[in-house]
Amino acid sequence: MNSQTATVAPLLLDQTSASQSLSWEQQLGSEAEGAPALRVEEEFIAQGEGSPRFMAAPDSEALRYDAAAIAGYYSKRPFQVWGRILQIFLPFLSLGLSWWWHRNAGLSEEQQRRQAIRLRNVITRLGPAFIKVGQALSTRPDLVPPIYLEELARLQDQLPPFDNAVAFRFIEEELGLPPDEIYAELTEDPIAAASLGQVYKGRLKTGEAVAVKVQRPGLTESIALDMYILRQLARLVMRLVKRVRSDLVGIMDEFASRIFEEMDYTHEGRNAERFAQLYGNLPDIYVPRIYWQYTGRRVLTMEWITGTKLTQPEAIRAQGIDASYLIEVGVQCSLRQLLESGFFHADPHPGNLLATPNGKLAYLDFGMMSEVKPHQRYGLIEAVVHMVNRDFEGLARDYVNLEFLTPDTDLTPIIPALAQVFNQALGASVAELNFKSITDQLSEVMYEYPFRVPAYYALIIRSLVTLEGIAINVDPDFKVLSKAYPYVAKRLLTDPAPELRASLRDLLFKDNSFRWNRLENLLRNASSSSDYDLPRVLDQAIDYLFSERGELIRSHIADAIARGLDTLSNNAFRSLTYRLGERFGFAVNPPAVSANDQQTLEHIQRIWGILQNTPGFDPIVILPLIPKLLVKSETHQMIQQVVSSLAQRALARLVREFLLTDETGSPGPFVPPQAAIPATAPQLSAASS
Repeated sequence: MNSQTATVAPLLLDQTSASQSLSWEQQLGSEAEGAPALRVEEEFIAQGEGSPRFMAAPDSEALRYDAAAIAGYYSKRPFQVWGRILQIFLPFLSLGLSWWWHRNAGLSEEQQRRQAIRLRNVITRLGPAFIKVGQALSTRPDLVPPIYLEELARLQDQLPPFDNAVAFRFIEEELGLPPDEIYAELTEDPIAAASLGQVYKGRLKTGEAVAVKVQRPGLTESIALDMYILRQLARLVMRLVKRVRSDLVGIMDEFASRIFEEMDYTHEGRNAERFAQLYGNLPDIYVPRIYWQYTGRRVLTMEWITGTKLTQPEAIRAQGIDASYLIEVGVQCSLRQLLESGFFHADPHPGNLLATPNGKLAYLDFGMMSEVKPHQRYGLIEAVVHMVNRDFEGLARDYVNLEFLTPDTDLTPIIPALAQVFNQALGASVAELNFKSITDQLSEVMYEYPFRVPAYYALIIRSLVTLEGIAINVDPDFKVLSKAYPYVAKRLLTDPAPELRASLRDLLFKDNSFRWNRLENLLRNASSSSDYDLPRVLDQAIDYLFSERGELIRSHIADAIARGLDTLSNNAFRSLTYRLGERFGFAVNPPAVSANDQQTLEHIQRIWGILQNTPGFDPIVILPLIPKLLVKSETHQMIQQVVSSLAQRALARLVREFLLTDETGSPGPFVPPQAAIPATAPQLSAASS
């Protein structure tokens, strides 16, 4: 197999590595020899509603995590539990002592590689729960040394396979026929093996190339025992370490629930179809097809995908594909998952994200998915807005709404602490931040104040940190937030949700004054979003502007229009009188234009330039909106306000120029300003008064 580019299925493995590895079932004491394994779930088959279980009734055959049922089972088996605890902690203790012993002397590259291989083997022997942690670390080149990163990456798809006879028996049990009667072709050995199953390449009798994923035997007992131990450890830490306020037990339960769902391949198939329905229409996103007639709880048959891991950027570029572009595609897709639809891929490690030969980003392995509720999605967007806006009081309230702080928390000391942290972290631009820097900066504040990490957020941060790790591997200077803010800007301008309309208002107004520079930045960032729809923005902006909630904005816009028209007319008058004075040789002392009015005009000019340069801009699109505006009573009120303001300004100028003229009456120097709105985005004017 080529070391750089491989033909891959939802799980990957070099076939040579697979054939030379020891059976994982021998390590777990499970059913590699064909003997029936101990099945914990047999004790928890549901007998009716409300009965303890972590597996549902046989008719649905859907696994379900139940912490109480698992605790009831293992609390009666202390020797089994303590045996597993020793099996987990002794290898890590040995590794820790070895690292401590060599910390001063240092290790050669070869010794480091042996240590990395030893760590990978320890994690592999401990099973799926620990492999998931190792997979997450394998995507973080900013946290893990390169030699360890290389070994941990093997946890993504190069794990020991289990016996083929067991796999083929599972296929027959699930699908009702032997494999050779279902598939026209099926590889003799797995071409990939990962934490929960292994994959064979096959071909249906109708000719389609497929990946056939078969679940490992004995998974339920292995994972249930590990989750029980980790949950008890989390409970112990929460009780003894008072500084830990996060719901560690809830986080473990959330993680365990997702793993149990991942062990049900019919659930994974439904996830894949839902993912395709929500995101399959995005540019350059591809989701493989599920073949339901050849799928059961322990067997999944899906379309075969040929591609290259995103952690092999050179191999991707050798095919003429821009790896950085595919990372951006993945970031944009993730933003829509987390902030738009709420249904997100919680396990986007490199084995599950492939660059296809035609330049698309293929998503694989939909077992571990999760959801973000609507109020949580809006809360995350609001938090980004408040962070960009340096509104730390609003950010503190966001932490309450997102359940990081309880509603009765005193925010008074937290607000200045957040201000100190983020003012230092933000520097000149929010685009320079990455998730690791945010986490590093927040850790001290979260430790000192009563923050807690809600269970739902654990999988979100795991997904984002994993994706950022892949991005950094492709481009060390890649900034996820820099690519994310155009999407956030687009959502603020287009989403009619009251929560986001309130965020937009908070962003644009401060101390009852309109901040034109914020609107410029929003429009500029939103215009770079791939699916930014300017006509839709204009339509929604008009609907909001002429609603009851848009009264304040209407007043500011009317005032800005009056200022702009007044400044334009005044500038035109000044230019005309200056030229006439030059021609006829008399001195002119024209009325001055205030810096504030001139600045407002320049903002309007720049905004007009941004709109003109926005993809999809067409003046003809604006024309149908004019009749719609003219019939609104709010438009008439705005016109009256503009006319009234212009009259007041003209009267004030008349009084100032003719009734309050200074005694000397000597004219000051004058340079004529630009008087027209340019066709393209203008530069800042330096006109003096």
